[in-house]
Amino acid sequence: MGNGVDSFDDSVSGGSVKARRAGAVTRLVLLGVVLAALNLRVAVTSVGAVLHEINSGLGMSGLVSGLLTTLPVLCFAVFGAATPWLARRMGEHRLLVAALGLLAVGLVGRALVGSAWLFLVGSAVALAGGALGNVLIPTLIKRHFPGRTGVMMTVYTTALSVGTVLGAAFTLPIDRAAGGNWRVAIGVWASLAVIAAVPWLAVLREDPKQDGPKAYAGPRAMVRSRLAWSLAGYFGSQSTLAYVMFGWLLQVLLDGGYSEDQAGLVLGVFTALSIPSSLVVPALAARMRNVRPLVVLFCGMYVVGFLGLLSGQGLWVWAIVVGAAMAGFPLALALLPLRTCTPEGTAALSAFAQSTGYLVAGVGPLVVGLLYGATGGWTWPFVVLLVVVAGQLLSGWYAGADRVLEDELPPRVPAEDLVPDRA
Repeated sequence: MGNGVDSFDDSVSGGSVKARRAGAVTRLVLLGVVLAALNLRVAVTSVGAVLHEINSGLGMSGLVSGLLTTLPVLCFAVFGAATPWLARRMGEHRLLVAALGLLAVGLVGRALVGSAWLFLVGSAVALAGGALGNVLIPTLIKRHFPGRTGVMMTVYTTALSVGTVLGAAFTLPIDRAAGGNWRVAIGVWASLAVIAAVPWLAVLREDPKQDGPKAYAGPRAMVRSRLAWSLAGYFGSQSTLAYVMFGWLLQVLLDGGYSEDQAGLVLGVFTALSIPSSLVVPALAARMRNVRPLVVLFCGMYVVGFLGLLSGQGLWVWAIVVGAAMAGFPLALALLPLRTCTPEGTAALSAFAQSTGYLVAGVGPLVVGLLYGATGGWTWPFVVLLVVVAGQLLSGWYAGADRVLEDELPPRVPAEDLVPDRA
């Protein structure tokens, strides 16, 4: 009798230990998602605030400056596409730690170099880390929170938006506090990447078996999926609109008679709108299942906002309308795990949609710049943007329906095991 009671007590004790360990891992992953997301855009946004100082300090040519502005989308596309392949060999959690390490090394490295070309190399290293994180974090959310994907994507996209604003808003004050030292201003962000790696290292320590072997759908399977292409189109069109507006809205406002201070204020509000949209849209998308109404709403807001900007009247109002329409970006991110049944599916879809989408987005600012330079006005650039919105509506209409990637791929697991997240 005593042995039976002891065995029962041991099993209960063992179960409670496992439960506590699982709870600890969940809390660490939640913290890790927030901290990692804060880092993913810092390598991009921290440079813009002190770019003129970097240009003069390193003697950057026009070619290098042009490459620096194009580098983010190229790195996001190339390294994002390679993420499933690397995750299969290293494990998702270890790869994310490595990605944060790349971010830290790249941020510190480019702050120390004395050559414009080496600055590009350091930036590429940091952006490679960001690209890996772009794909990995939605995958890890799907793995650790399969029933709470909508809530966790809200947490992720909000932290991503906050990190974007932090890099843009605080780099210049740090530069001034450091006596005009741009190297300190852009290098200090590496500390945030180091801090972000701590909870992920703790996750691996708590459960070293987290990174077991995984099976991911390859590129050949993805190119046969209409859902993969439609999400790539939606993500690419949304990213194109975002890069164009962040790159050219200031000029639109200046041409409309705004002072630099006024235009800067409108641009700041435009950027900050990403935070409330990130708080609302992913959770709403998870509840709706069919998100076509959101796709139509955001595309309609783009049309109204672009036509308003083109009118030349009340530009700040139309800029805010376009900024609200940018909620299509957290929607695009939320659909990556919501349109898959498994973490492996999320990784494959995330890599394909983001890498393809960022390649498309890299062309947008260049085309708009060429049209603006050739015509001296904004009519034809906005015509192009309206065409992009039409493409977004078409791709978003298919991606917004209640369907999952695994239904369009050769089956890898029993159908009963493929249960899409709806939370």
